[in-house]
Amino acid sequence: MVQEAVPSQEEQQNEAVVDGMEQSAITMKSLLEAGVHFGAQKRRWNPKMAQYIFTDRNGVHIIDLAQTLGLIEEAANFLSGVARQGGKILIVGTKKQAQDTVIHEAERSNSFYIANRWLGGTLTNFRTIQSRIDHLVDLETKRDNGEFAHLTKKESLKREEQIAKLNRNLGGIKDMTEMPGALFIIDIGKEEIAVSEAVKVGIPIVALVDSDCNPDMIDYPIPGNDDAIRAIRLISAKMSDAIIEGQTHRLGETDDESSQPTARMVTYSTVTEEDSLNSENDGESQSEKTHTSEESS
Repeated sequence: MVQEAVPSQEEQQNEAVVDGMEQSAITMKSLLEAGVHFGAQKRRWNPKMAQYIFTDRNGVHIIDLAQTLGLIEEAANFLSGVARQGGKILIVGTKKQAQDTVIHEAERSNSFYIANRWLGGTLTNFRTIQSRIDHLVDLETKRDNGEFAHLTKKESLKREEQIAKLNRNLGGIKDMTEMPGALFIIDIGKEEIAVSEAVKVGIPIVALVDSDCNPDMIDYPIPGNDDAIRAIRLISAKMSDAIIEGQTHRLGETDDESSQPTARMVTYSTVTEEDSLNSENDGESQSEKTHTSEESS
């Protein structure tokens, strides 16, 4: 009787990743349910998005999801490749609708993130930003070592407020000691400074691009609704899954080259389409998404 080989722990982890990818695979149906096809109001559109527009309905552009599906796969394959080569991804989305998703998916995929405010010079003047990060780390170290106990209550509170403020803007890039391998951006209109800086320093950009934006500076545009929470969650989860897949392949390749155990394993959970849809408030309509100039970004 031939004894079947028992899969190694690494093989089991790889199978789990593949299963997760299959469960969260994006389909035309999932795109429609998330409202990804709803673009901006026709009067606000950017003509450079014309190639991605299918039609318009009630004054709102309808995005061609057949193109979106293909471009999602291209973007996902690119991010997976960056992660497989050891590159880190910086996920950017500071609008209210994107903040929670950006933080969740960045933490899930072991990526960097900016979800509160993009500080000018984050990429083009990284040395200055790094000095602020060093200051944050120094303050946290002193607090953790009990040095704040020797301060007055007022001074101690002031230091805590400094830490909180710095973490809001820098917490997601606190461990970023070198330039990221790529950016994934939600709403390039709002994040125009991030786009400009990435282009200037030569960092590739993947972005969810609505019909009122200019896709010219985006290396891997994903035409779609950048306002609806469900749409943001669906696309972001797919990009995170791709990053995780690349990281997992890299870990497997590293194990093949060395008998030493890896010092760090990536852990994650897959957000399914059903979880994403059920988490939405029933009051949000997927079929009546419009952009208005009054929207707060």
